[in-house]
Order: sequence, then C-alpha cells, then structure tokens
Amino acid sequence: MVKEKPNSIRCYDADGFRRRAACVCVREVAAENGRGERQVLLVSSSRSHERWVVPGGGIEPNENPREAAEREVEEEAGVRGQMQRLLGVFENPESRNRTVVYLFLVTEEMDSWDDLKVGRERKWFSVDEARHNLTQHKPRQRRYLDFIETMPITRS
Repeated sequence: MVKEKPNSIRCYDADGFRRRAACVCVREVAAENGRGERQVLLVSSSRSHERWVVPGGGIEPNENPREAAEREVEEEAGVRGQMQRLLGVFENPESRNRTVVYLFLVTEEMDSWDDLKVGRERKWFSVDEARHNLTQHKPRQRRYLDFIETMPITRS
C-alpha cells in the first residue's frame, strides 16, 4: 500500500526531474573487537514490505532538500538526529527522479511514527547487509553507501 499524502504536490526541477531527498541513517555500535561498527537503518518498502529501502521522498514546494530529508526520515523511519553532510545528488533517468542524499546520525528512535500506521518497519543492518539488500531491490540506492564507512561523524 502506497501512502498518499493529502495536499501533496510533486515538485520538479528545470530539467523536468522530480525533486526528492533522502538520508542514509547511521549509528555506531561497539563491535566484539572493541572498535565501533557503523550500521545503516533501512525501512520496508511501501510497495513490498519484504524489501528494504533508504528513507526518502518528494520535496514539498516550500522546503529545501535538507528540510525534506529530515522530514522524510521522521515520517518513514521514526528517527531524529543530526544531519552530517551531503553525500551527493543521484539521478534516475528512467523514473525522472533527482534525489539529494545526506548522511544522518540517528540519536533518537521514536516508539510511534507516521508510516508505522501503514505497516512499514525499520531495521538496522551492517553496511554490508544494507548494501546486499539494496543491490537486490534498489540497486540505484546502493550507491548511496559507497563512502559512508570512512566518513567522519560529528556529534554536537
């Protein structure tokens, strides 16, 4: 079931691409070897709940990409945190989407969130597991993970 937002307006850029924003949500957990291990939070797809995707969606008319990305992770994944940095702008010529993607450090997981009401789940994966899941179901999103293992995290 795809969630329809009331009064939702799709926004397009000058090239006719739909404007979207997303966040690669991460946390660091202690590993057995004593070093921190980075994990990635994925959400179940709105179209197929056994598939996992990066939380993201359309940019609304009066939003900038960063605001949209923060809103989307709260709605779809039920998390809050600290925006880290821009990972890049990724284009899908087939679907005519252009997505601005950020690295996002999760500091809070909410007990209830908008998309939980429509059956979407969230789950933490190792970077390799997240890469594997995205390769199978959303290969374009797999590229979002290419640099996150070595990127420094800033805590404020």
